[in-house]
Amino acid sequence: LGQTFKVVSQEATKLSLAFSRPPLASAEDCQKLSEGVQNAVLAVATVYYWLPKGQGTTLRKMVRDATTEVVEGTIQLTETILSAPLESLSQEQLISTGGMWEACEQVSDLPRGEYNQAAVVSVLAACLGVVKDALEEMERALVDGQDPYSDIMEDEELGLRGNRDTYWSEADRKLLSSCVGLMKASKACLKKVLGAVKAYGKADSPEHIAQLDDVADIANEISPSVDELALSMYPPLNQLAVRLNVNTQEAFLMNFLPFCRTSHVCPPSEEGWVQFLAGAVDHNMNKIKNFTQGQL
Repeated sequence: LGQTFKVVSQEATKLSLAFSRPPLASAEDCQKLSEGVQNAVLAVATVYYWLPKGQGTTLRKMVRDATTEVVEGTIQLTETILSAPLESLSQEQLISTGGMWEACEQVSDLPRGEYNQAAVVSVLAACLGVVKDALEEMERALVDGQDPYSDIMEDEELGLRGNRDTYWSEADRKLLSSCVGLMKASKACLKKVLGAVKAYGKADSPEHIAQLDDVADIANEISPSVDELALSMYPPLNQLAVRLNVNTQEAFLMNFLPFCRTSHVCPPSEEGWVQFLAGAVDHNMNKIKNFTQGQL
């Protein structure tokens, strides 16, 4: 699996370098280069179509996405070479080649054997990164003072700096403190599950593979819901929108935690953090409900 994608990366590099400077490759060399790239891309597509579903849906999605990027990248690289003058390696050519390298590395870097476990680890790490970014952005905005839009220049026509709708009230900040607490619980949850999957995740049976896929699917719901919550927290604050978003966040977390607890990635020694995080979610949700009484 990984070797197939490495070959694509190598063939794309050879093709790009051959057309990076004069003299122009001979017709025979062009034919060989074209066939090399074509055969490598076809091999990648074949690997995806032959990949057993029993290997895990997370792995199949990763390979499918990487295959799509490879095919699209090959088209883009070829079009760039055909349209660019043969003088030097153009920026577009570099970007196209780099894009193919990145797509291939997603799969070629997966460790052999536990492919689906490694694919789920990759998904969880990406989800954790999204949540970290959203949390850090919101924490910075709250620390910077009363105006989260302070980095935006005043508009002479709209007069944004004088618009109180761009500021948080003290009541807003009390509500937001609990919302940030819920975001921190989401981050801690993904971090703990990521560690558990790395330590205990197995792809040695259909049941374990299915459990890993479910972990990835639920995690993929958590990160965008954190993003939606963060967006609803900016002024002018709409308490109903915030409440709806935290309810969604709570639902995902309270589905995620019990599922992880009963799966093979969470042995009895790991149950403590599941209970702690469930308590943290409840604590912050109770405070948010008190602040938003009457909104639902």
